[in-house]
Amino acid sequence: MIVVTGATGNVGRPLTRALAEAGRQVTAVSRHAAAVPDGVRHVAADLAEPAGLKPVLAGAEALFVLLPGDMHAAGAGPASIIAEAAAGGVRRIVLLSSQGVATRPFGPTRIALRAVEGVLRESGLEWAVLRPGGFASNALWWAESIRTRRVVAAPFGDTGVPIIDPADIAEVAAACLLDDRHAGGVYELTGPEVITPRRQAEAIAAALGSPVRFHDLTRDEAKAAMARSMPAELAEDTLDILGSPNPAELRLSLDVQWVLGRAPRAFSDWAARNIAAFR
Repeated sequence: MIVVTGATGNVGRPLTRALAEAGRQVTAVSRHAAAVPDGVRHVAADLAEPAGLKPVLAGAEALFVLLPGDMHAAGAGPASIIAEAAAGGVRRIVLLSSQGVATRPFGPTRIALRAVEGVLRESGLEWAVLRPGGFASNALWWAESIRTRRVVAAPFGDTGVPIIDPADIAEVAAACLLDDRHAGGVYELTGPEVITPRRQAEAIAAALGSPVRFHDLTRDEAKAAMARSMPAELAEDTLDILGSPNPAELRLSLDVQWVLGRAPRAFSDWAARNIAAFR
């Protein structure tokens, strides 16, 4: 049995589906009740209380760990999840980490993630670490303003990074959970091109068949909006990358190609598949 945390999110949902379609027994974990694919067991649990995961992990062979935003804050203690998994007999863990662990190791939230990676490496379990850059699905932050006003409001409109489709992250995670060849792998996951927020807005407009105006936000305006849904430290770390990506954060990784045998999906593909959210 494979346990997927964050199972109702942009990565967890397609991962859960992929594992179920591969014929594996899956337990989907999220904080709240949610619909899951047929044959998948759902359990409501909070990763902020790892002891509550004991009955979920009992009998599991593998675990996918996706930490919610509030567990990136200082003092959250997410490494205890690894200990609970080991105590429950889990053999393999795939951790969704962040590209910033390597490219900006001293950002407050990166320090916490680096510590989790370290605990995982020393756990004695089989493991793989996924380090994605920015997510294409972050464009869903713009969904309401596009639906109602045909406007994208974002900072750093002409500064791009190689964002990744969460469906690609899910496919790589499934491979790491199912295939022994990926044990000990650390995979940097990016999209196939550097793309700016302004060009993302253009791709959404093309998929809509309707013009979308771009409005530049200041960093402070963007931070205030982001801080409503994530810790302030995570908002700061994210804006540091979006506003001034370093050479490592602009590099196009070949890891998706290596694991999946195909190129990563472009942002325009993500926009076309998710266009209903913007109509």
